[in-house]
Amino acid sequence: MFIIHGSSRENGNTEQLTKMITEGISVSEVQLRTKNIRPINDQRHAELGFQPVDDDYEQISKEMLEHNTIIFSTPLYWYGMSGLMKNFIDRWSQSLRDKELNFAEKMKTKKMYVVIVGGDNPSLKALPLILQFKHIFEFVGASFEGYIIGKANSPGDIRLDSNTIQQANALNLKLKNEN
Repeated sequence: MFIIHGSSRENGNTEQLTKMITEGISVSEVQLRTKNIRPINDQRHAELGFQPVDDDYEQISKEMLEHNTIIFSTPLYWYGMSGLMKNFIDRWSQSLRDKELNFAEKMKTKKMYVVIVGGDNPSLKALPLILQFKHIFEFVGASFEGYIIGKANSPGDIRLDSNTIQQANALNLKLKNEN
């Protein structure tokens, strides 16, 4: 299982919720806040196509492709995914055109989950973001397996969201049974 953390805050509510979901499960994870991922330079229509970029993106995407189950963990920032997460996903345009990486075919075998935590009525206001992830996963042919949306403002508040904790425990059991 591979977790992509999109929070800019260490051990924030989204990360805490994701840890509840994956407790007792062997995971590999990446904290995007600690990586250098340059913004997309759209070269899809350039004569030479995409050119190599000296950053951490390629290493992360290759590691992601080694796993069957992937969790995208992002706070609800201004009613969307974090900029760190969006920047990472934008670079998929480059990967889709990398013939050696075989990104499109490999993504078709992946099971995707999304974890979101927000403070302003996230059970409603995060739904457009869930739909965005659904469209992204459909575009690359991956299977969207589910999501959890938690409510929290201040550090540690996620532990007060009993409904979300119940969902996290249920997903934890499901993931343990799949592994």
